[in-house]
Amino acid sequence: MRNLHRKGYLGLALIAAILSSAAYADDASPVGLWKNIDDVSGKPRALIRITESDDTLQGRIERVFPAPNEDQNPKCEKCEGNNKNAPVIGLVILSGLVKDGDEYADGQILDPDNGNVYSSNVRVIDGGKKLSVRGYIGMPMLGRSQTWARQE
Repeated sequence: MRNLHRKGYLGLALIAAILSSAAYADDASPVGLWKNIDDVSGKPRALIRITESDDTLQGRIERVFPAPNEDQNPKCEKCEGNNKNAPVIGLVILSGLVKDGDEYADGQILDPDNGNVYSSNVRVIDGGKKLSVRGYIGMPMLGRSQTWARQE
């Protein structure tokens, strides 16, 4: 009987190890919900849901955290084309990112504050807990990065 219990515990430990490695593999993906933080104030700005379709990532704003004195339902007033005056909630701000080694590259990121679209790449860091998001013009070294925190 004691031997059966040991085998049972060993089996459970093996299953737990397999499941935790599967969860870790999922953490290596940028797919999920992320919180971006304002570079200046250090306060949360938005929740962005990153999804993958046809091997391409896109990120859509699900929620914003405006200050009490700011518009609680902001619009992308400085955006162009179809995004002109579109609600920020629901806006696709990341698009066209494709896997390239351990990062996703060749995409674009929209800054709803100024309406500008930049080239972009993203990389999962800190064991899947954070996402390094880089927007740039021309070459990646001519840009800036933000670190987003995984929310789920």
